[in-house]
Amino acid sequence: MPSSGSNIVTYSPAYTIVPTYECFNRCSYCNFRTDPGQSPWLTLAEAKSILQQLQSQNVCEILILSGEVHPHSARREAWFQRIYDLCELALEMGFLPHTNAGPLSFEEMQKLKYVNVSMGLMLEQLTPQLLNTVHRHAPSKIPEIRLQQLQWAGELQIPFTTGLLLGIGETENDWWETLAAISELHQHYQHIQEVILQPHSPGSQQSFNAQAFNPHKLPEVISKAREILPADITIQIPPNLVKDENWLLACLDAGARDIGGISPKDEVNPDYPHLQEQTLKEILQPAGWALKPRLPVYPQFHSWLTGKLTTSISSKPKIKCA
Repeated sequence: MPSSGSNIVTYSPAYTIVPTYECFNRCSYCNFRTDPGQSPWLTLAEAKSILQQLQSQNVCEILILSGEVHPHSARREAWFQRIYDLCELALEMGFLPHTNAGPLSFEEMQKLKYVNVSMGLMLEQLTPQLLNTVHRHAPSKIPEIRLQQLQWAGELQIPFTTGLLLGIGETENDWWETLAAISELHQHYQHIQEVILQPHSPGSQQSFNAQAFNPHKLPEVISKAREILPADITIQIPPNLVKDENWLLACLDAGARDIGGISPKDEVNPDYPHLQEQTLKEILQPAGWALKPRLPVYPQFHSWLTGKLTTSISSKPKIKCA
């Protein structure tokens, strides 16, 4: 049973909007991407229709999750503008945007800062060995490029979410080195709000031939991560990828305190439906855990927000971070 005063598990009432599934990377474990030119881009009119339907539902966060257009593509500028416009539209309609669209330039991050309450990018793993295996055809998975994103987010004072993908060919030492790199950057900039520990879960579209990450190992990883990461970084786990509810509870006992966005579909892992709020409560409450909604930006970062973002945050009194 959790100790008194530490029994809160948070989640974000969220909905994922995908500008495009096309991606120039070909990670062999991916169940999200399509080839460039094979996925029509979401129009603003289509997005507005979706958002209008969500206004009557319990949705706060709009996760803008996109495949990547190559940095040197003639279509990059239009792609980035579509993402920016979708964020602006979501804000205007009363939602709080959070963008995860792969590595961005410093200028792109600087622009998106003004229409996002937070942003994110998974480090996955910093080992260069994966560039010879699962990331062989994924130029934007070069470790230095992804670390640079975390540094720029700190310089720009962007509340940031990052994380590890577990079970894609890395070693245990790789986990601790990646977590240590996150910790070091956070201690300098104080900008990381969450670290996701995501177990690899095989999907129907991937070519990567590997078993799912052993869920029995996850509590141990969380416990060690809690030792490495500063106390003000929240550890997040995706409950739809931890099939056994006893192991989900073990993950919380080990130090995880957030379960991410609860939405109709997990776009990254479409073979694994999200557990919805009532189901999660039925698992958590008998074990002494209270499930609470939160904003996609944590309270300690509210002072970093400016302009319309400040106004949007102040209009969400019903949802408070724990």
